[in-house]
Amino acid sequence: MAKALITTVPFCDRNRLPLELLENEGVEYLVNPLNKKLTEDELAEMVTDFDVIIAGTEQITAKVMDRAPNLKMISRVGVGLDGIDLAAAAERGIVVSYTPEAPAPAVADLTLGLILTLLRSVHISNAEMHEGIWHRYFGRRLAEVTIGIIGVGRIGTRVLNRTKVFGTPRILVNDIMPDRNLGREFKLEWVSKEKLFQEADIISLHVPLTHLTKNMIRKEQLLSMKKDAIIINTARGGIINEKDLYEVMQSGHLSSAAIDVFDFEPYTGPLRDIQRCLLTAHMGSMSIDCRTRMEIEATEEAVRFLTGKALEGVVPKEEYEVQSQGL
Repeated sequence: MAKALITTVPFCDRNRLPLELLENEGVEYLVNPLNKKLTEDELAEMVTDFDVIIAGTEQITAKVMDRAPNLKMISRVGVGLDGIDLAAAAERGIVVSYTPEAPAPAVADLTLGLILTLLRSVHISNAEMHEGIWHRYFGRRLAEVTIGIIGVGRIGTRVLNRTKVFGTPRILVNDIMPDRNLGREFKLEWVSKEKLFQEADIISLHVPLTHLTKNMIRKEQLLSMKKDAIIINTARGGIINEKDLYEVMQSGHLSSAAIDVFDFEPYTGPLRDIQRCLLTAHMGSMSIDCRTRMEIEATEEAVRFLTGKALEGVVPKEEYEVQSQGL
């Protein structure tokens, strides 16, 4: 009997269909019994007897794979691949699939919500109201600011689409592979990162974590931004250097920030002490529909693999090439 380890949490909280898909094919499964993001050692202890991992953001390293002699497939619930050692998987003949489209609408929605929240200081007013403080904050409208988007792929493009109803803000964009066709629709300005940092009022990040983006934004970049600028990261922890962000915001630079993703999760660091830094618990994809779609698609892919059917979400070769250059 085939065996599947489901490491991602939560799983099937709102829709039991993924488990039913496994049961219908006679697949024995174990849902993460620790109900938290697993450490490398915890996963290595747990994975020894499984054919497939339906994975979250935990680190699936060569060490983990070496403890799993039966492992032949990893099906990632979501899009980020920085947690999976793709080279090690390839060396061991382990197939890796993912669900890149499924989380994008939810992440884009959260990003827009964070932008509006920060522009109007909703997070600060809410905290003060709960402390009995009545203070009315001046804010800015989205149509009146300059938006900077770094990474204009699945999510970045959706964020752009969601800004349309707010008027015609100036939009600066940066991507390693610019899609000039987008410019016709949105009147974008393709600029260098340096120009974007200097001129944008809001900067939103939508890039994967790679050797090019690890610590891409440090103190130098943060201080080059306007004093009252806003930065948002719903992409991956490690793109913004958290220590540098804390020091820059502690000094009074930057109006606010919103961070949904962290180097180490759950996050327990000093950004919690800065009221104008809005922190959320890696919940970008956590709309009911998108999370359910991610779980279903990842499970369907695992079932296809276990039943010898053609796969639909295999990670493309270029992702292996990018990661092989090293984080």
